[in-house]
Amino acid sequence: MKKYFKLIAVFAAVLGLASCEKANIDVDTRPADGSALGEVSGVWAKGSTQVIKGDIIIPEGQSLTIEEGVTIIMDTVAKPEIIVKGNLYAFGTAENPVKFTISEPYRTDANKFGKLWGGILAAPSCKELVLDYTILEYGGSTTSDASTSVKMGLYKSKPGENLPAIWFSNVNGKLIVQHSIFRHFQEDCTYIDGGKIIFSNNEFYTNGLTGGDAMNFKSGSLADVAYNMVYGMNSNALKLSNAGDRTPQAYIIAYNNTMVVTGWRRPTAKGGSVWLESTVRADLYNNLFANTRFGVKRDPKKPEDNRSVYSNNWYYGFDQATVDQFQPGKNDVVGGVNDIIVKKAGDNDPKFVNYPMNTSMTQADYNKAWDFHLQGNSPALMKGVTNFKRHFKDGLVLENGTRYSSPEPATYVGAYGAKL
Repeated sequence: MKKYFKLIAVFAAVLGLASCEKANIDVDTRPADGSALGEVSGVWAKGSTQVIKGDIIIPEGQSLTIEEGVTIIMDTVAKPEIIVKGNLYAFGTAENPVKFTISEPYRTDANKFGKLWGGILAAPSCKELVLDYTILEYGGSTTSDASTSVKMGLYKSKPGENLPAIWFSNVNGKLIVQHSIFRHFQEDCTYIDGGKIIFSNNEFYTNGLTGGDAMNFKSGSLADVAYNMVYGMNSNALKLSNAGDRTPQAYIIAYNNTMVVTGWRRPTAKGGSVWLESTVRADLYNNLFANTRFGVKRDPKKPEDNRSVYSNNWYYGFDQATVDQFQPGKNDVVGGVNDIIVKKAGDNDPKFVNYPMNTSMTQADYNKAWDFHLQGNSPALMKGVTNFKRHFKDGLVLENGTRYSSPEPATYVGAYGAKL
């Protein structure tokens, strides 16, 4: 009998221990730090640090979810690529963003244009990719024969290519990038070969060593692009093209974006602010161009779709040389209905809260103290238009039922209104 009771006591203790362990797991908020190489899926836990020691692959049919506050450290020797054959979701918050970066000692001015890891490369099998409150920095390495992306036939499928921060290639897939920061990349920040796309409330700065665009869209892309800030891009803020002959025809609706000193570090025909080519259809509203090289410019040999619309865009130039190259009809520059195009240096000042308009136009470095909100007496506050259609007003719905909608347009020009 004593032996029987002893067994009951032991059994009860085991059950109690098991229930305590489960309870502890349920309430445990300690980060699950780790390292990754090869195939990954599942969840990277809130606040954890993940060290990426080599190329990782999210398998087709599987997903990786990255919770708020996760820091992903990319090995600067291996220069990993993130291959997304399944789905990827990075869910940061304003207070605790997700961060793709490198070890702190390597975050130096000498590495200003990255090249120290690859990028996020989403294969045509990737159905959904979401980056919300996510920072990507110091990437854009150059491919070689040994690169996983080259071996798999992804991106441009050849060695010697500078990788973008994001490549997406499923014309039926969904790509949402919002409240995110792209900085310190060697060339393009994004290169999009199709998809249903929302890019909103993002920042792009200190990118592009010898070339590169902030947002580069090709055929198959239906995109709403709004409230993005692009500063000092080597080439264009927006490169809009229907190249690739994918269906549907590329149709980009870009509104309420702010572009400052873009294009000056690549003084070629394409370097500027917005480049149009290859029958792309583009509707551009309420965009603010300040000291940019050109404004909206077309490829005269392969112009845009004649249904494209340009309206209520604002232009400012600190010097006359900048003002002169804004004028429609010169250098294949495009003007639109109700565009506010400066004629004289210094006119049309949008009155940013804090930005010296005489800052060098080849300046790539970004000062976080700058503030591109509009002052309360800015003439640009009531120059926007809102009566146009956008692709995803009613939203893109993910497999889990989450809906992402493109933001409503504003009555002001640019990405930021008056500071509240």
